[in-house]
Amino acid sequence: MKYAVLATLRIGLGWTFLWPFFDKLLGLGFATESGKAWLDGVSPTFGFLKFGAYGPLKPFFESLAGNPLVDWLFMIGLLGLGIALILGIGMRIAAYSGTLLLLLMWFALLPPKNNPFLDDHIIYALLLIMLYQTNAGDWFGLGKWWGQTMLVRKYPILK
Repeated sequence: MKYAVLATLRIGLGWTFLWPFFDKLLGLGFATESGKAWLDGVSPTFGFLKFGAYGPLKPFFESLAGNPLVDWLFMIGLLGLGIALILGIGMRIAAYSGTLLLLLMWFALLPPKNNPFLDDHIIYALLLIMLYQTNAGDWFGLGKWWGQTMLVRKYPILK
């Protein structure tokens, strides 16, 4: 039973990252309006960094708004995290890089509006670490197989 819960959390969190990738890429009309997608030439990070960031680090995050490198890193991060979590592969990299992405988003919204320090970004980061530490990719995923490949045995960071 606990493995089914871990797998469900892993896949659900993976979808939490993969869905915004597709929405920002294609403008599916949810968080990203049709015609305002990355494929339409609109920056996927501009709105959040320019108008959503607040607090003491707002000037820093505003300076990143619309930067093509930031856009690419963000979109590759969403895609990579989504795929890794859904398939259960690359859980170590997903945990570390996902935690970094979530902490950066948390810093852009400091202090959180509904709590002095804790918000969903921190909870998701802790969940990512827990999923990696419990080998959640091995359950209803490709983690066991992935861990036995020559590539992962040669480069364990890819586990």
